Amino acid sequence: MTKAHTSPLTDLLHRPRRLRRTPALRRMVRETHLTVNDLIYPLFVMEGEGQKVEIASMPGCYRYALDLLVKEVLECWELGINAIALFPVISESKKDHTGSESYNPQGLVQQTVRSIKQAVPDIVVITDVALDPFTTHGHDGLIDENGTIVNDPTVEVLVKMALSQAASGTDMVAPSDMMDGRVGAIRKALDAEGYINVGILAYSAKYASAYYGPFRDALDSAPKFGDKKTYQMDTANAREALKEVALDIAEGADIVMVKPALAYLDIIHQIRLETNLPIAAYNVSGEYAMIKAAANVGWIDEKKVILETLNSIKRAGADLILTYFAKEVALMLR
Repeated sequence: MTKAHTSPLTDLLHRPRRLRRTPALRRMVRETHLTVNDLIYPLFVMEGEGQKVEIASMPGCYRYALDLLVKEVLECWELGINAIALFPVISESKKDHTGSESYNPQGLVQQTVRSIKQAVPDIVVITDVALDPFTTHGHDGLIDENGTIVNDPTVEVLVKMALSQAASGTDMVAPSDMMDGRVGAIRKALDAEGYINVGILAYSAKYASAYYGPFRDALDSAPKFGDKKTYQMDTANAREALKEVALDIAEGADIVMVKPALAYLDIIHQIRLETNLPIAAYNVSGEYAMIKAAANVGWIDEKKVILETLNSIKRAGADLILTYFAKEVALMLR
């Protein structure tokens, strides 16, 4: 090692740069570690066979027919990804005002779960519990004659949906609707029917965000009127998130989640200080699309920005990250 030059700062006691001097030293003192075990891969399934359709606003993401989706899941498992989150693209002919297709035992989600579990039995399958992919109006709840999204009748349908998914073999249901009391109602119903080992990943702090646009393109699930601000959270609120998380924990949630991630890192951090439960964060479609768009025109180093982004989510306090980058990151981490 070469001797340092003398300077007026020769007697400086603390020199943090000593621990940044080489890659090996930096690895030794790294505080946040991103691994493939932290990743949950959201996947879109559609009806049909042998089809794979790229989502225009999410380059590199696809709607998969069931047979090709199972192949994709197998590839993910071989890369070390432990969990996938499933989102269905429902044909218009099967949508109605009440989302009744959501609890059809032979529905797309139910068939998909059975097929995945048959092909890759050990992968964790997480199924979305919300009505917007199944309703003609695109809202997450039932609507009364005044055009109001009603809470308690919606929860009754969500319970049916969760039970149907549990019967198909899902490992974890993920209520993403933000109706009051739905976690407790689902937990009670699952236990009563003997599904005591089916977990609940609660979308506890889900904001009425502008970052969801590409996801709604993928599912064709944008609301046909109004917005979702009467049930999803105000983007300006933080204390309310703590209240929602506390309620979901009291009702039986196994994992709590913040959605979106990047604009809400402060929320993730505050929740981390309040609970020892695992915290998930959803690196949502808009966040994905912005990185892809900037990389496409050469403005950023895509791989470095992806890793920096996911590390920031972990550093804030998340244990798990739902991200469309999961497969790319698994390959990078190899």
